[in-house]
This record gives sequence, structure tokens and C-alpha cells, in this order.
Amino acid sequence: MDYREVAGEQEFVARLGHGADWREEIESLADDEDVDAAWFVAMGAVQDADVWFYDQDETEYREVRFDEPLEVASCVGNVSLLDGEPFAHTHAVLSRRSGQAVAGHLDSATVFAGELYMRTFEEPLVREHDEPTDLDLWL
Repeated sequence: MDYREVAGEQEFVARLGHGADWREEIESLADDEDVDAAWFVAMGAVQDADVWFYDQDETEYREVRFDEPLEVASCVGNVSLLDGEPFAHTHAVLSRRSGQAVAGHLDSATVFAGELYMRTFEEPLVREHDEPTDLDLWL
């Protein structure tokens, strides 16, 4: 395990823009505020979603598209630098009208309503390629 201590720096609350892309809104806040590292939680609702599942055997993401309104029951993630740009690594639990839950890596979703809390870190986090997993992970 690799780890290090981080110190909190700033805290933000934000309302995500109706009709905007969920993850892009988080990255936009990070870009506007020069955030290189953060942890966030969010909740709300989306009009559709692209959720990814990482196939560990094939070492690639599998996409599942949901063209329906969904509640964002839980959304958690972090912001770090990927290729010099803020990247919001976003996971979500989404619920359908029936109450059935779907979950995974939230690649994109159209915001119906969203509320976000973000806490930034003083020390930047940078993602680099990790050979064993074939993923871009924190250094």
C-alpha cells in the first residue's frame, strides 16, 4: 500500500447546472478554482447516464447506457491531475423508478439537479499508468 498524509485546504458547495454534464461540472469547478486534488460527495438526479464497469480480466471498461431519469442516491469521488488537467474520478449509485439500483464508474450523465460538496487538498494528486491494473492511478 502506498499512502501519505494530506491536509485539507478549501471547501466548496455547488449546485450543478441543469442540462450540463455531471462529471464535467465537477471538473469545471476544479479548473476554475485551480484544484489539483480533492475529495467530493454529491447527490441529486440525472436524465440519463453512462456507467462504466472495469472488466479486470480484459483490463478495459464496459459501458452501460441508461436513457431514463435516475436518482443519484450516492456519488463519491476524487479530483486529481490526469495529463495535466483536472480529472473527476466519479462513482455513483443510481436508482430507477422501481427502486432498483445501478452503480459503477459514472462517465457522463445529464444533470437534472445536483448538489456537490468538495474538499481540496494542499498537495496535488497526479494519475499515472499502473501496469498491474492497466489503470491510471494516483502516484
